[in-house]
Amino acid sequence: MNKDHFDLKLVSAFLTNDNGDEAEGMDAVLVRGNCAVNEKNLNLFASYGIKYVFTRSVGFNHIDLKTAKQLGIQIARVPNYSPYAVAELAMTLGMQMFRHVNLAINDSRQGDFTVKPTLFSREVHSSTVGIIGAGKIGLTEAKLYHGMGAHVLAFDPHPYEAAKQYVDFVGMDELLAKSDIVSIHVPYFPGKNDNMINADTFKQMKDSAIFVNTARGEIVDTRAVIDAIKDQQIAGYATDVVIDEKQIMNKQFPSLDYLPNADVKEMAKLYPRVVITPHMGSFTEPALEDMISISFDNFAETLKTGTNPNVIEYKG
Repeated sequence: MNKDHFDLKLVSAFLTNDNGDEAEGMDAVLVRGNCAVNEKNLNLFASYGIKYVFTRSVGFNHIDLKTAKQLGIQIARVPNYSPYAVAELAMTLGMQMFRHVNLAINDSRQGDFTVKPTLFSREVHSSTVGIIGAGKIGLTEAKLYHGMGAHVLAFDPHPYEAAKQYVDFVGMDELLAKSDIVSIHVPYFPGKNDNMINADTFKQMKDSAIFVNTARGEIVDTRAVIDAIKDQQIAGYATDVVIDEKQIMNKQFPSLDYLPNADVKEMAKLYPRVVITPHMGSFTEPALEDMISISFDNFAETLKTGTNPNVIEYKG
């Protein structure tokens, strides 16, 4: 995929406060979503003469854009990749909990193969799925559920005509009240939509409903998830993302007791009614190929013209 024949140094670890010196001698840096592109590392990169720090993720809340601008470091991202990667995982998590596979596996791994009343289920073709955020990923998941015969509702501030063959656009309150599975696909804007899914959200949902989060951990109030599960306001919560991800994801702990965030630890211990995967939504071959090829194109275009279509500007 390296058609421009860049000389590459591959570092398997995430960028942290301790390994920024791996970039010494480089002209540019490419990071992932959970890398620490903070003031310390950006100043270190600038001292090495690095002028380009790009991310192969859609989100860029892990990057200190203000510091980057002050240092004259260009930042760019990958605006999209295969939407099926995250959409398929979101649907898989939703269906796993909808059909109580999580409960059944938990029983069978302990030698209990009885069919309990808790495993009784509806069928998705005669159920309702709610999609919060009907962008590329949300609409792709909607198409998957629509293909299974489900009635799909969607909430989006900007509903558009092309999506209406797969979803019925409704208000958030109606979506929450009617859906058996709710899946969210919205970007995270620090300080603006933190905890947009909260205790009031879960109170509006059916007590038999499932909530799926493959977007960002910060948009869901972790404490509210814990309370909603314990109070049986919802039947389950499945997530590929958590808060404090830089301290958790891509790390192995002796047990859940060693998780550094107390709320995440308490939530994880609610398995099997809470299922957590390690931010693996984009970890598919097509998605990875898109991320890498677009990143290489970003570098090539910037080195040729000084900029590229995916540059992120600090707006203050």
